[in-house]
Amino acid sequence: MTKARTRWPRQRDAEDSLPPEGGTTHLATVQPTELETCLRACAAHSGKLVAGLDRRRTALAEALRNLLATHAGMEQTSSGGSPIPLLRRTAKGGSGSALVLGDKLLDPLLAVGNKALDCGYEDELKLAILITDTVLTQRKRSRAGWRLRARTLEAMGAETAAVEAYEHYLDLTDEDGFGVAAKTAGLRVGAERQSELLRKLERDCPEAAAFVGRSVTDSWAEGLELHGRGAWNEARPRLIGALLTQERAGAPVPEIQEALAQYLGLALEVSGAAGSGGSTRGNTGTGDLALLTDLIALYAEQRRTRMRGPIADPTFGGVEWTTLGEFRNRIAGKSICLIANSQRVGTGSMGAEIDAYDLVVRFNSYKIDPSATGKRTDIHATIHKHGFNWDQKVHTRLVFGGTSGDWKYSLRNRLVPGAQQYLGDESLRWPLRDIGKVGADVWPAIPTSGFNMLWLLDFLDVSTQLDLIGFDFYESGAYRLPAAMKMPITSVHEYTSEKAWVMERAQSVTDMRIRLR
Repeated sequence: MTKARTRWPRQRDAEDSLPPEGGTTHLATVQPTELETCLRACAAHSGKLVAGLDRRRTALAEALRNLLATHAGMEQTSSGGSPIPLLRRTAKGGSGSALVLGDKLLDPLLAVGNKALDCGYEDELKLAILITDTVLTQRKRSRAGWRLRARTLEAMGAETAAVEAYEHYLDLTDEDGFGVAAKTAGLRVGAERQSELLRKLERDCPEAAAFVGRSVTDSWAEGLELHGRGAWNEARPRLIGALLTQERAGAPVPEIQEALAQYLGLALEVSGAAGSGGSTRGNTGTGDLALLTDLIALYAEQRRTRMRGPIADPTFGGVEWTTLGEFRNRIAGKSICLIANSQRVGTGSMGAEIDAYDLVVRFNSYKIDPSATGKRTDIHATIHKHGFNWDQKVHTRLVFGGTSGDWKYSLRNRLVPGAQQYLGDESLRWPLRDIGKVGADVWPAIPTSGFNMLWLLDFLDVSTQLDLIGFDFYESGAYRLPAAMKMPITSVHEYTSEKAWVMERAQSVTDMRIRLR
């Protein structure tokens, strides 16, 4: 627990405060919204975005341009007498003249919602909610719509509504590749631990009741001032009273967490606990240090479970990090095959041949059909953004990601205890860029998981045999887990570059196998 910053919790005015968590009706319930209303809001938001250094808002601006251009093109096509209009109005005399959300506009609209969520700012989160209202008004069973809504509500701190939306998503899918069930369980447990923490504070400081219902800002400011003067006995009930007021007013979870963290930091400072950076300064009534330890443990647990859900083994089953050098030694002298997630593999019959290699490498959302794909997986190479197959037991799991912080966050949230013996460390996070030092000026496209893995094996050059099975660069279509089949295939430009790289190094090529060693 670091030393607390002097910062006041936000005082939410009546017009912008959320009702108590049990009554977030306006967030939990989809508000019927016409597509035309949503498109107007998107156009208006696009006009607000200006060039800047915020890469997330730059990505949102590009998604908005794509959406609006797609819509304009479809309107033009429809007015030109297209036999199958992509965006159409209901017939006159019907229930209204609302635009109907066609398939071609759905993906660009959801892309805007996801980019808005990535931004994380209040205006963008409101835009994402508006988009989910629009999508779910016309497509009540849209899995992508419900998942986007749940993630946005969670980011807004409206957890009860988020859990409800996550449950709608789970009801509509058979494959939980995004770990939604664990996330939902974590939100529930986190809320329970937060409530337990606040109840302990309330019981231990009955004087706080006098400050419940007062202005959060005023109580907090008074508490900080008294703490600064060394009057912790007087400061404490005001600070706890402000926390309880936040809880009862249904303040967003991130605001309550921030205030709790600051309170616990102040309490640690006053207690003079080792490493707190403070001393008692002659204070009395600092509270039971054992109680403070319990409070900190509850705070840590509610943060951890909200991030990734409850886990039975926080050590992740004794998984060991593996470095670039250690990985090289483990694959040295071995025959290796890399199995594409392509229909060419899925409709083939190479299962026995694949399992005969020393090491079998599979990617992301691979699907197993023993006679076609083989049944063994030794190395799972995956992008950090998705959770497909992380629960499948493998010898080594290499997780790729371009941004270190996002990569670490995904590992904490997606890694499954006991599902791998070795896990690639930071030295194996982004092979083409970090090991090969191949910049965007030389290789503009973002390297796929398959190419990162293949480049790494080619660079290490210690395999007796290195074969690619079924790599037709998705000319035959994708062969993946059902939940991943609707995910877009990487752009043609990237596969064109990767295919050219492979063919320059191929020693032999057949319909099913490309041999590099």
